[in-house]
Amino acid sequence: MALTLAIVGRPNVGKSTLFNRLAGKRLAIVHDEPGVTRDRRVTEGTLGNLALRLIDTAGLEDDEPGTLLARMKDQTLTAIDEADVALFLIDARAGVTAGDEIVADILRKRGKPVVLAANKCEGRSGNDGLIDAWRLGFGEAIALSAEHALGIGEIEDALAPFASDFPDEDSEDDKPLRLAIVGRPNVGKSSLFNRLLGEDRALTGPEAGITRDAIAVDYENSGRKILLHDTAGLRKKAKVAGHMLEQLSVGSTLDAIRFADCAIVIIDATQPFEQQDLKIADLIANEGRAVVFAVNKWDLIEERNQALKALRDKLDRLLPQLSGAALVTVSALTGQGVERMMAAVLEADRIWNSRVATAALNRFLEDALSRHPPPAVKGRRVRIRYMTQAKARPPTFALFGNQLEALPESYLRYITNELRKNFDLKGVAIRFFLRSTKNPYAKD
Repeated sequence: MALTLAIVGRPNVGKSTLFNRLAGKRLAIVHDEPGVTRDRRVTEGTLGNLALRLIDTAGLEDDEPGTLLARMKDQTLTAIDEADVALFLIDARAGVTAGDEIVADILRKRGKPVVLAANKCEGRSGNDGLIDAWRLGFGEAIALSAEHALGIGEIEDALAPFASDFPDEDSEDDKPLRLAIVGRPNVGKSSLFNRLLGEDRALTGPEAGITRDAIAVDYENSGRKILLHDTAGLRKKAKVAGHMLEQLSVGSTLDAIRFADCAIVIIDATQPFEQQDLKIADLIANEGRAVVFAVNKWDLIEERNQALKALRDKLDRLLPQLSGAALVTVSALTGQGVERMMAAVLEADRIWNSRVATAALNRFLEDALSRHPPPAVKGRRVRIRYMTQAKARPPTFALFGNQLEALPESYLRYITNELRKNFDLKGVAIRFFLRSTKNPYAKD
């Protein structure tokens, strides 16, 4: 069954050009003059693995009842009501206009899922419009050029989750969770890899550095498909420099981290949280991956309760950017704690993919600001007026206000910690985009 997609927006943003592009043929008339499209046009099309029922619509404009513009608007509203998803198109070169805000309000009232795309992003001319699009409240806009077929793959990725109820299509759940096992050499990565698979898939031994290339194997846990990567140990730069094979091994591991959804950082219980462990965890946080810490060789520890408390305190103190991350004790030798570790991985992936409603975010923001207002800068109060989630994977939030570039890191840490507590975002990197409104009294 095809996913019904209505392409909507104000006049002359490129809706018909995109309609023709997705349909794979020239069906709708395209012209620079606004208002060429009046009726809604429907056709079948495909986008990658998605079967689509495409609806091209007239530009949404307000007018008196009974007029041509009003009847065109009714046709567009009918298309939105028929659709499974609305693809909201804006002109990146023009930025967000009053007409775009009217369309955004209509879509919110209609209650349909919305994918936001900013058209005409050839070159750098649309960068400001992409940033401006956040204030529409539909998250990060896809950078698109319907005329030059740029960003079409991103549209497919954005639409794929909405096709989950259609049996003919691949849903997001069908995609395996990409999981990398990482750590410094000789902490038990390959042993844990073999334990999960139930076979000696990777070479192991007391010698450090046996694994040289990332090994990827299909695996399943609790019904979830997983692409499991065993990786080479990440050594200090000084020990890698000048050794080509070592450099290739490190490069392979870094690629596995960049393409992973989640990383298990293996910590040696007998030598926990050494400097290299912290560097590896910081790298994963900077890449924005979900993370679970697995403390291996736990069978060698005697005072376990005391040791676990000390590890938890050390993790939150030394890696505040991953505060609250899952910390699971395991033994690759005996299998102890391995199922708890995989449950933590699935939970970390859920948090990494989570989204928070804009209304809930702004209620949270109002409360956070009332309890701890931002500091003044040169006698002028920094004001945060609005907040929305720009994207997930990792959770990324856009803040709108004035003088936001002057916000100290300590205040952003405060907002980050409050977000973690209020919306169960523990253990993932949280990112911010700051969007300040221009001061009309400032001199150019």
